[in-house]
Amino acid sequence: MISRKEIQEILDEYDPKEIKIGVIASHSALDVCDGAVEEGFGTIAVCQRGREKTYAEYFKAIRENGKLIRGCIDEAWIFDRFSEILKDENQKKLRDNNVIFVPNRSFTSYCSIDEIENNFFVPMFGSRILLRTEERGEKQDYYWLLEKAGLPFPEKVENPEDIDELCIVKLHHAVKKLERGFFTCSSYKEYKEKSEKLLRQGVITKEDLEKARIERYIIGPVFNLDFFYSPIEEKGSKLELLGIDWRFETSLDGHVRLPAQQQLSLPEHQIIPEYTVCGHNSATLRESLLEKAFKLGETFVKATWEYYDYGIIGPFCLQTCVDKDLNFYIYDVAPRVGGGTNVHMSVGHPYGNTLWRKPMSTGRRIAMEIRRAIEMDKVREIVS
Repeated sequence: MISRKEIQEILDEYDPKEIKIGVIASHSALDVCDGAVEEGFGTIAVCQRGREKTYAEYFKAIRENGKLIRGCIDEAWIFDRFSEILKDENQKKLRDNNVIFVPNRSFTSYCSIDEIENNFFVPMFGSRILLRTEERGEKQDYYWLLEKAGLPFPEKVENPEDIDELCIVKLHHAVKKLERGFFTCSSYKEYKEKSEKLLRQGVITKEDLEKARIERYIIGPVFNLDFFYSPIEEKGSKLELLGIDWRFETSLDGHVRLPAQQQLSLPEHQIIPEYTVCGHNSATLRESLLEKAFKLGETFVKATWEYYDYGIIGPFCLQTCVDKDLNFYIYDVAPRVGGGTNVHMSVGHPYGNTLWRKPMSTGRRIAMEIRRAIEMDKVREIVS
């Protein structure tokens, strides 16, 4: 693991007046870049050829006499593969441009975690040390951290034969490698029937099924809590709840729009829904639940700083379900900018706006933290 000291020494060579914000051009890149230009930073989107037009054309920044009048992407760097950003010459180019890099899920999905941890010598906003916790099955994944912290998460079922109520089986999609091959079942018999169908259809593999995590299914709405932790905040709370989002998932959301009789009559290849995330929407919590949500955030932050050399910095997302008794369960953790924050880019979100008295998205909050750190001479405290 690259030490923070090494990164801080690289940062010391930067010109603080010329800092730019860089990001892999996918996932939450528009939110990050939109927030960056709002705070006066130049932006660099690292694109993959064939997927670049959103950033290089449709949201390209246009400036007149230095004033931004359209878009938010100042520079689109186009490579054949996202992972080429790890090449030494491209890292040097980032450093020469005084780039602070904002990691998102696409960065850790398309680029090797080992390379990011050990060979990506570019200052990153947030916690490099926590990115690996998102990989289920790692010795110290986020389930390990949640358990250490005493935070609530769905009970794990060790053996499929022990399934005696509604459960969800979590594993990768066989074809869409970065997507989910999840399915639900309420008995071992149903587990066998559904898994065999999905194996025949090529949706999942036997190898992934054997490594799958089986959890008790929490029946209730989903709330992705988009938090932000500021280690340099001196006046207010260091923990902020900026926004809440929830997901649109294919083909699950299509299934729930069908009458029950129609669902039952679907052919085999359509009857089991898929859980591929294709969009997000915004949500709020009833106010009496907000303190519970903040408690989850506070406990998570404390655990990260207790069990790692340094803890969470900046944005993180606790993905939760709420049961019939209004209890939260954390079913996923994003130790970086969440995947649904585009829902409040530019316009902000009620919670972030209420706190900061202006439109405050996650992307803008990241940029504002970098801006404040420059003014306070504390940039070393927010990078890794």
